[in-house]
Amino acid sequence: MKKLLVVLSVLPIFIGCKRVEKKQEITQVVEEETPKKEVPFVWEGANIYFLLTDRFNNGNPNNDVNFNRTEETAVLRGFEGGDIQGITQKIEEGYFTDLGINAIWFTPVVEQIHGATDEGTGKTYGYHGYWAKDWTAIDPNFGTKKDLEKLVKTAHSKGIRILLDVVLNHTGPVTEKDPVWPDDWVRTGPKCEFSTYENTTACTLVDNLPDILTESNEPVELPDALLAKWKEEGRLSKELDELQLFFDRTGYPRAPRYYIIKWLTDYINDLGVDGFRVDTVKHVNENAWSDLHKEANYAFDMWKKKHQDKILDDNPFYMVGEVYNYGISGGREFDFGDKKVDFFDYGFKSLINFELKHDAGSPYETIFKKYNKLLNTKLKGKSVLNYLTSHDDGAPYDKDRTKPYRAANVLLLTPGASQVYYGDETSRDLTIEGTVGDATLRSFMNWEELDSLPETQKIHKHWQKLGSFRANHPAIGAGKHKRLSKSPYVFSRTYVNGDFRDKVVVGLELPKGKKSLRVKGFFGDGTKLYDTYSETEVTVTNGKVVLDNDFDIALLELVE
Repeated sequence: MKKLLVVLSVLPIFIGCKRVEKKQEITQVVEEETPKKEVPFVWEGANIYFLLTDRFNNGNPNNDVNFNRTEETAVLRGFEGGDIQGITQKIEEGYFTDLGINAIWFTPVVEQIHGATDEGTGKTYGYHGYWAKDWTAIDPNFGTKKDLEKLVKTAHSKGIRILLDVVLNHTGPVTEKDPVWPDDWVRTGPKCEFSTYENTTACTLVDNLPDILTESNEPVELPDALLAKWKEEGRLSKELDELQLFFDRTGYPRAPRYYIIKWLTDYINDLGVDGFRVDTVKHVNENAWSDLHKEANYAFDMWKKKHQDKILDDNPFYMVGEVYNYGISGGREFDFGDKKVDFFDYGFKSLINFELKHDAGSPYETIFKKYNKLLNTKLKGKSVLNYLTSHDDGAPYDKDRTKPYRAANVLLLTPGASQVYYGDETSRDLTIEGTVGDATLRSFMNWEELDSLPETQKIHKHWQKLGSFRANHPAIGAGKHKRLSKSPYVFSRTYVNGDFRDKVVVGLELPKGKKSLRVKGFFGDGTKLYDTYSETEVTVTNGKVVLDNDFDIALLELVE
């Protein structure tokens, strides 16, 4: 927007030795930025990046070896050096912002078992973060509490939310260095069979993975090994005093789950993290999740009261659950075989959707119409987190990375929240020679390929354009879908919340060269639109817009 600016200047002139001031008007034409519309953050349409802390970026090579973890492991089953500082570096560089990421979930960073174990997959350390030894400490291989505090602050400064990955279901395996927890804390059998509610919850996931007695209300004492560890670290009194305050405030019995809930919610109270991705949800009595949600909300409210200048928005604390094999078609319920449970009633705003990878080969409209209907009927007011690849799904969509553009289109344009698994945007190899099981999904991030390979850079650019469009338009993930044209395929999304209204049009599988996109009934004639993919401004004429380029996709937004 142009604006006239009149400047009154005073010029000194000299007549003889006498100084006289002469007033002079200067008119300037100044380009004034049109204020950009504030885009609200909406969890239902979030674009979440999921990474393995140890496999993403090594920000501090000095912390690569701790607790004498030097035994040789099976392929990709030891620590590789990625850490909290490495994530923060990439936030600071704008990597996530450029990708349109507005929330980051990384694998747990609490202190892991010190020893290695071999459960049929080769010698393995707890590099993945799911084998807790001490929930109150950060594992030095990942960094420090200060590192985590800096990560959260840095992310928030960029408008990015942080999801901590939390485990309540189990401890780490037992090794020579890691004794089993007392038997009033854990069960060490039977192994889960997954055919009934009982043999899915009151059991161990695998051999040698002690299962927390999360259903118990019986008070227990802290394990001697943990007390001795805290004493050696000089924080025994502090930890005991904090526990006393917690149990005095809540009135909970000192049962196993309440200790862990206290330790997990401390990270909210201390750092202001925005949400939890909750591991192994269906293996825990669902009432435990209500308890976790209640205390997480309390901690989030307390943090906001203490840090009113750092609050990002008024979104409540967010919990998304991993109910393994839950699919969106199931609506709100998960079927254990002999019992159905609605986990959305126990604190979860969203569940990870294991169904999109099966839907991804269907026509776009089939996918989008299905998800739009379910999210606006059975799941109204809730959401799902869609993914195509992950850290423990051995049968992902496009495992050989032959369809990276379609994968981006499906994941980032399907209604619901999206989970970009690290390396989806760079076609990181998921078939690593010599690996056993899910290790093949967990190679180190392929930064070198992104720096050097033109095709990788082209794929990355596509993910950036789509991700940024999604982040700028809540209508994509949280809005209502409507097909505008079958051929070429054009659809609209609309999101309305209070005074905020967001409208976009997307075209897919478009012909090369000149193409006409129908927008009649959605955008009126004379409306100026901007195709963010080709960076072209167009005007609606006779209910259509015309583009002339070699792209098979168009991302149309209103010109403000």
